[in-house]
Amino acid sequence: MTLRRFQQVDVFATGPLSGNPLAVVHDAQGLSDAQMAAFARWTNLSETTFLLPPADARADYRVRIFTPGGELPFAGHPTLGSCRAWLQAGGQPQVAGRVVQECGVGLVPVRMDGEDLAFAAPPLRRTGPVEPEVLAQIRDAMGLPEAAILDHQWIDNGPGWCAVLLDSVERVLAVRPDPARFGDLKLGVAALHPPGGPAALEVRAFFSDGVLIEDPVTGSLNAGLAQWLIAAGRLPPRYVARQGVALGRAGRVTVSAEADGTWIGGRAVIVLEGTAALD
Repeated sequence: MTLRRFQQVDVFATGPLSGNPLAVVHDAQGLSDAQMAAFARWTNLSETTFLLPPADARADYRVRIFTPGGELPFAGHPTLGSCRAWLQAGGQPQVAGRVVQECGVGLVPVRMDGEDLAFAAPPLRRTGPVEPEVLAQIRDAMGLPEAAILDHQWIDNGPGWCAVLLDSVERVLAVRPDPARFGDLKLGVAALHPPGGPAALEVRAFFSDGVLIEDPVTGSLNAGLAQWLIAAGRLPPRYVARQGVALGRAGRVTVSAEADGTWIGGRAVIVLEGTAALD
């Protein structure tokens, strides 16, 4: 039986066990799709990643990203967590200070700033207002009056996110989705904090993976929200988002829109290390 290096990373953390956990398997060559999917179901985390040699010579490593329900072409907290695990295992980027990850959406740059990492938000695959019938489903599933939704948008960069901007942080924290009405939505719910608040944006993320799940801190969703809300003039080019409060977490996501892209960052900390027996 082959033992492979295994790490569990806390991503977008602000303190011990405050972010979103990620399982990372190193040297995943030889594992089948079925073995990867089975291990992701077993870890039962929102995502498990598998590190592989890159197919593109410009990349430093390749990653495959699995939820318990299947594979994703891209996800944010797995990008930062996988990068931290790769670096911790001795990975050396081709360009100092910048790692290039290869995944299902192509090449994703990750820059290093001390202990913090930030990925360049990939282009949105789907944009524009949410269709009336989908918006009605969102209101029904989330128990929201029509006036509570200030704006809405498709912000899909791979996982399939759409999002609604609500009229208050208190309403965001109070929503309790109805699993029977939620369907297959992948939904971000956000609101602007008043000036001087603990962050600029409050965020929650919901999706169904056989059962309704709230994700603690979500890089891909925050990337899409940033591209939407900065372009719409609702947020400045640099801000901090807060996510995870409703789950007892304290995740923080830094956003910086610059000439070379929109960068989504945070802290990624190794919590567990060991080996995994997968074959």
